[in-house]
Amino acid sequence: MAKVSILAGSKSDQKTIDEVTLFLKENGIIFDAQVISAHRNRKQLEDYVMNSDADVFIGIAGLAAHLPGAVASMTTKPVIGVPLNAKLGGFDSLLSIVQMPPGVPVACVGIDNGRNAAILAMQILALKDPSIKKKLENYRKSWSTK
Repeated sequence: MAKVSILAGSKSDQKTIDEVTLFLKENGIIFDAQVISAHRNRKQLEDYVMNSDADVFIGIAGLAAHLPGAVASMTTKPVIGVPLNAKLGGFDSLLSIVQMPPGVPVACVGIDNGRNAAILAMQILALKDPSIKKKLENYRKSWSTK
């Protein structure tokens, strides 16, 4: 059972997928990563989201950055958007993710910041799992030793 589902709209987003999955792997978080375009494969995306047992979704998206919002429209689970620097310094992606309509919220991290998306997903999971909370506390303690 995956706790986190990582979705990207294109294989060109692999670098950010890897950044998210590396941090989750390092912390023993079970995840599933898929490349499914919200524009080209809407039905596949809907089937995936509706049948996912993940507790949190991370949507990685550039350009129109439709993926995180599309996922949020299909679930009541938390969705975290990672805007990518595809054009315009990533500001177009950032604004597409943060400017969601009322009732369809998407949390958003910084442009190209997959690690923060993984950390935020873990923070959400930590609300119900003390072992994840402890991992996050240890991660923060490690900052002072660097």
